[in-house]
Amino acid sequence: MSTAEEARNKETYHRFHEAVNSGDLDVISKAVDEFIHPDGRFHTAEATDVTLAQAQRRVWEVLLRAFPDIHVTVEDLLADGDKIVARQTVTGTNTGEYRGLPPTGASVTYHEIFIARFADGRITDIWGVVDIHSQLRQLGHIPA
Repeated sequence: MSTAEEARNKETYHRFHEAVNSGDLDVISKAVDEFIHPDGRFHTAEATDVTLAQAQRRVWEVLLRAFPDIHVTVEDLLADGDKIVARQTVTGTNTGEYRGLPPTGASVTYHEIFIARFADGRITDIWGVVDIHSQLRQLGHIPA
């Protein structure tokens, strides 16, 4: 893969996160359509038959309901061939139901790392690790 394609993949990833940080589900849904392959796969610890596009729409619906001011900062973005690796910091204030738990009003800052594979300028696969433990601890749902 050329350096130009790696740069294009990084730009696509940044543009997707600009949409995510808009806080607008319609903008995010349009970005999913533009940047994520319709048959893309979301690789999680639990097997699922949900496409990457479906998973992204659900994830952002849940997160925006729970943390309307959620913001994702891409701290590092590395490209290698058809993949990128992103280290991110997420911040937000819990003002809505999350994981079946009532809102706490607490602010959170947690970290995540994602690997995304691209084909023809679109994301086709995502693998990720999100520090849910830290998030739930900051919300007071897990003892410190």
